[in-house]
Amino acid sequence: MTDTPNDMTGKRAIVTGGGTGLGAATALGLARRGVNVCINYASSADAAEKVAEDCRKLGVEAFTIQANVGEDEDCRKLVDAAVAKLGGLDVLINNAGITKFAKHADLDALEADDFLRLYKVNVVGVYQMTRAARPHMDKAGKGAIVNVSSIAGVTGIGSSIAYASTKGALNTMTLSLARALAPKIRVNAVCPGYIGSGWFTKYQGSDTETQTAEAVARSTPLQVASMPEDIAETILFFAGPESRHVTGEFIIVDAGMHLGYAPLRAR
Repeated sequence: MTDTPNDMTGKRAIVTGGGTGLGAATALGLARRGVNVCINYASSADAAEKVAEDCRKLGVEAFTIQANVGEDEDCRKLVDAAVAKLGGLDVLINNAGITKFAKHADLDALEADDFLRLYKVNVVGVYQMTRAARPHMDKAGKGAIVNVSSIAGVTGIGSSIAYASTKGALNTMTLSLARALAPKIRVNAVCPGYIGSGWFTKYQGSDTETQTAEAVARSTPLQVASMPEDIAETILFFAGPESRHVTGEFIIVDAGMHLGYAPLRAR
């Protein structure tokens, strides 16, 4: 007997970087499917608590835990605390990520420390969270890990070369982890393009965010600028039973933006 499509009632999940943007939309999407959720945040405590409150209104258990996924001790404490409250773990959404904006042609705009800082969160943090979660997910018998990557990791575009390289590494690591954690745990990745999540506002101001969204909507084949809820739907697909035969895969969700780039033979 197979799982009922879309039925995730009673499952238990951790969403890193779940207080804002795509993480918040994903946490709420999981809650709508009946998933009890731990919302991790690094600094946005008030925003994370608001997301947890909204999740609880949907009838599930939801709470927040502060942790920096770049620190292994924080990852272990986060997973242990979440499992203690949830009673187990079925789903891990590795959404937390950071960047530094720098023109790709300006090689002096990035230093070694910039790469190390981004890799610590975007790549090593995902590995550490996965390592901490694995024994609990193995115990549950069937688990799903979804890594939030980026079109930058496929095409080499994005906010900086350092950021793109971390997402390329994350895509490769998704393949490695899918092999290593099978058959009990599936590991997949979502590669968004532009998301109207406040990311550009945070780093470059609201005017840049507006201009970027308008430019994306004009230039993508689907003529839209994606919002967090649009990307969250694909994350939920990978987290749920309808993708139970899928592992080691990543999906580009960018309104067709990648069609304007060179053929993606490596994809």
